[in-house]
Amino acid sequence: MTTRAIIPVKGFENAKQRLSSLLSSQERRRLCQAMVEDVLIAVEACPLVDEIMVITNDPAAIEMAEGYGAMILSEPAEAGLIPAVVFASQTAVEAGIDRMLFLPGDVPLVTPDELETILDGFAPLGPALVLVPADDLGGTNCLLAAPPDVVAFQFGIDSFRKHVKAAQGVGVEPTVLKLPGLGLDIDTPDDLRRFMDRLAFLGTESHTYRYCVAIDVSARLMSVTGGGLQ
Repeated sequence: MTTRAIIPVKGFENAKQRLSSLLSSQERRRLCQAMVEDVLIAVEACPLVDEIMVITNDPAAIEMAEGYGAMILSEPAEAGLIPAVVFASQTAVEAGIDRMLFLPGDVPLVTPDELETILDGFAPLGPALVLVPADDLGGTNCLLAAPPDVVAFQFGIDSFRKHVKAAQGVGVEPTVLKLPGLGLDIDTPDDLRRFMDRLAFLGTESHTYRYCVAIDVSARLMSVTGGGLQ
C-alpha cells in the first residue's frame, strides 16, 4: 500500500497575518519556514510514508522541500487550500497512490510517532478516512484518505465537523484521532503561547522553538498580554 504525504505551503511572504501584532513580516516569514521544516523532518522520518509532495510556488519552500527529497507540485490556477488539495488528490489517484496523508505546514509539534499512529494498521477493505482535529475540534489538522479522493474536502471554518458529515454522506464512517502534536496549529499569539508553554521544559531542538527563543517570543507575549505563559 503506497502512501503519499502532501503538504500545501502558501508563499512565505505576508504569511500569518494574525501574528502581525507580535512579529514583523520578516519574522513571520522565518517562523513559517521553521515550521515547515519541522513538519518535513517528521514526515521524512516516518517509515510508513513512501512519498512526500509539497504543493507550492514559493522558491524558498521549493528549495527546502527538495532538500528533504520531496516532489514539488505547483499550485493550481484557482487559489485556496481546497483547490490545492483536490489537485493533489487527483495527481495521487492518477499515479496509483493508495492513500493520501494531508497535513499543513504549521503544525511544528507533529512527530513521526504520531504519523505512525495514523498510518499503522490502516488497511481498510474499502474507502476510508482518518481525521485528526485541531485541539478545539474546529479545524482539520491532518487527514488520511483512501483512496485519495474518497471525500469532498472541506477545509476552512469548522472543517472537522464538515469532513465528518461529508464522509458519512458517501457511506464512510471516519476514524477520529486526537493527537497532541498535530492538534496545535500556529495562527495566533495564543497558539504561540501554548506552543512555547508546551515546549519550555522539554529541551526540544525543533527549528520553530529555537527561532522563537532567538527572537524572544516569550517576552513579547508577556508585553502584549501583560502576563506570562499560561
